[in-house]
Amino acid sequence: MTEFNLSRRLTAEMLGAWLLLATVIGSGIMAEKLAGGNGALELLCNTIPTGAILVVLILVFGPVSGAHFNPAVSLAFALRGEVSWRVASFYIVCQLVGAVIGAWTAHLMFSVPVLEFAAKVRTGPGQWFAEAIATFGLILTVFGTLSRTPAAVPYAVGLYITAAYWFTSSTSFANPAVTVARALSDSYAGIAPANVLPFIAAQLVGMLVAVFLARWLWRPVRQT
Repeated sequence: MTEFNLSRRLTAEMLGAWLLLATVIGSGIMAEKLAGGNGALELLCNTIPTGAILVVLILVFGPVSGAHFNPAVSLAFALRGEVSWRVASFYIVCQLVGAVIGAWTAHLMFSVPVLEFAAKVRTGPGQWFAEAIATFGLILTVFGTLSRTPAAVPYAVGLYITAAYWFTSSTSFANPAVTVARALSDSYAGIAPANVLPFIAAQLVGMLVAVFLARWLWRPVRQT
């Protein structure tokens, strides 16, 4: 595989996070406009574009940066020693910047005020637990697929997030950068700023458990 220098890898991470959040928030705004207050239809309209864009973005940017687009994923790779902590920290900064710009981009496309804060309350033990489960499952999906069928990662991640939107009470943010950016949009996809830190804490707990379990599950077996 062609080696890409750090500046190209960071640009890929920022672009991926930007397009991901433009999709998440843009589709949420569109859902509110078209669904007529039908909550199930709004969720469906938000789910399908998010799962679809993840497949596309991972296929496009995966060969450049690994297509993390998610601080929890970058931290997981750093904990496994597969990415240096220096690179992971740069990735995280670019993911956060790209995600925020993505939220603002969605607002501009739909003529919504660029600078705003979400009012939607997402809190409580059930939703925190859901975020831990959502992130746990995402990290397991990444490492489990990479261990045997790496070419399937884009499809596995897209399908997992599509499913997790519906089986988790939090609608599966599973990404600290996404959580921060969604706090800056008072739309269907929003989350009140006061609810952000517990979500991120739960995501990191889920990531840590998944990293250690994945290391045990897919550890190479020595053959004698």
